[in-house]
Amino acid sequence: MKTIIHKSNTRGYADHGWLKSYHTFSFASYQDPERMNFGMLRVLNDDLVQPKMGFGTHPHQNMEIISIPLKGALSHKDSMGNKRAIEVDEVQVMSAGTGLTHSEFNDSMTNEVNFLQLWIIPEEKSVKPNYEQRKFSVEGRKNQLQAVVAPKHKLQGDALPISQQAYIYRTNLDLDKLLDIDLKSDNNGLYIFVVEGNVDVDGNTLSIRDAIGVYETEKVQIKSNDNSELVIVEVPMS
Repeated sequence: MKTIIHKSNTRGYADHGWLKSYHTFSFASYQDPERMNFGMLRVLNDDLVQPKMGFGTHPHQNMEIISIPLKGALSHKDSMGNKRAIEVDEVQVMSAGTGLTHSEFNDSMTNEVNFLQLWIIPEEKSVKPNYEQRKFSVEGRKNQLQAVVAPKHKLQGDALPISQQAYIYRTNLDLDKLLDIDLKSDNNGLYIFVVEGNVDVDGNTLSIRDAIGVYETEKVQIKSNDNSELVIVEVPMS
């Protein structure tokens, strides 16, 4: 088993006034050759958007883009005609493929929006763009893995489809719970991001917004030292 640890205070940071953004991997003005990706996971941004502010219309191509709201609601509009809000407990997936444009906006007059945005490098290029979002129950991730994203030809439960052999899970663990995860492939790694709480992974203690990448192993065990919320990404390493 090999591991790589990314403590929360080592992330890149950008303060644009209307947007405060923490970058786990190189993104925009934050560039670190040692922090380009974890396998096919290219971006993990932790964004805080101020009231009545947002991202103007901008393009994407050949990338799987996943948004997970943690607080507040973000209004979405894109070139495929989709127009709706993304709320807490929902997950949004955009397969940019041949290309699309979209905007995201915080319509609230008073409340900030906090959301995670992940980019996963697709296994196929120039696919037809696709957009989906779905609400997932809190009960469905209590002390267990809840698959919210999966490969489009290997969907499980209500998981949303992407064009890559990758999975995204959410879980809420009570104090002193153990969670064993069997990886889907020998070529895969797990990237574990602590949204809230404190956990142990392979002898490493992680706190809020810390992360660990684990690879060259068949199984990973997570122990919760507190009530904890995690986002876990399983991706091909090559």
